[in-house]
Amino acid sequence: MFDKKERSERRANRVRLKISGTHDRPRLSVRFSNKHVYAQCVDDVLGKTLVFLSTTNKDIASQKLRPNLSGAAVFGKLFGEKAIGSGITNVVFDRGSRKYHGCVKAFADATRAVGLLF
Repeated sequence: MFDKKERSERRANRVRLKISGTHDRPRLSVRFSNKHVYAQCVDDVLGKTLVFLSTTNKDIASQKLRPNLSGAAVFGKLFGEKAIGSGITNVVFDRGSRKYHGCVKAFADATRAVGLLF
């Protein structure tokens, strides 16, 4: 029997086998913890993070965003604007070990609304 962390890692690896980020279409990875949200665009070919944003950043920490539906939507909008400002328009979405539902869907919809293409 696997414990909770191992099951989560197996689900994330299953998703990662199907997607990979390139320089033209980086992988948009999102991670929700109990207190914070982390998102990054990664070029898997070079192994570099192109854009990173989290709710622990000093600029965003003042907004007190929570990892719930409304916080995920606001954070997705902020991340989308930052990614487009860095010149990224097309991404491959990596939901990690979570279902495309709830907070993950709210984050994805908010980034699409700003102009990122999945």
